[in-house]
Amino acid sequence: MEIDQWRREYLRGGLSREDLKESPLEQFSQWLSEAVESGLSDPSAMSLSTVDANGQPSQRIVLLKGFDEGGFVFYTNLRSHKARDIATNSQVCLLFPWQSLERQVIVYGRAVELSRDEALAYFHRRPRDSQLAAWASHQSEVVDSREELDRRFAEVKARFGDGEIPLPDFWGGYRVVPQEVEFWQGGSRRLHDRFIYRRDDEGGWKAMRLWP
Repeated sequence: MEIDQWRREYLRGGLSREDLKESPLEQFSQWLSEAVESGLSDPSAMSLSTVDANGQPSQRIVLLKGFDEGGFVFYTNLRSHKARDIATNSQVCLLFPWQSLERQVIVYGRAVELSRDEALAYFHRRPRDSQLAAWASHQSEVVDSREELDRRFAEVKARFGDGEIPLPDFWGGYRVVPQEVEFWQGGSRRLHDRFIYRRDDEGGWKAMRLWP
């Protein structure tokens, strides 16, 4: 079969206005819980889109590490490609592709760097090897070989021994403060259900249905 003939119907169910919670964070919390309960692989994985100073967009998968009414949190090397983009343009987009549930969530917002205290608290909850990897990697820079990466990790591991690993000054996190949040549920005949939450004049949220 030719690739332009690859298709299927979306039949898992619809999304109505009556289904929606008052705020997008409440709605997201419900959908995330359902993604976890369904056994979906990596339910916290999200595509993060950024745009550099030349207008070139880029995407990568990162893991959601927390969310509340203030926004969606992730962590990274602060010298990475994504961090350099955010330094020049803080407007970003998140996409949660829950395909087996025929759902997507899209977050449009602004990335705000977390405090060092917030980054430190999370850093020390990471597995020890993940802490070491943060020190070892010059994220997004060119490396000659896998052997060079492994050598660098071994050096860092020997350097810190069994002691506490400090937070690198080049490592931290961001909170994506949402401006709009869209919930997409697949529908038959390509008549999908889409609702977008937008801020109203009082700072609350208003949900509107979109054409599919």
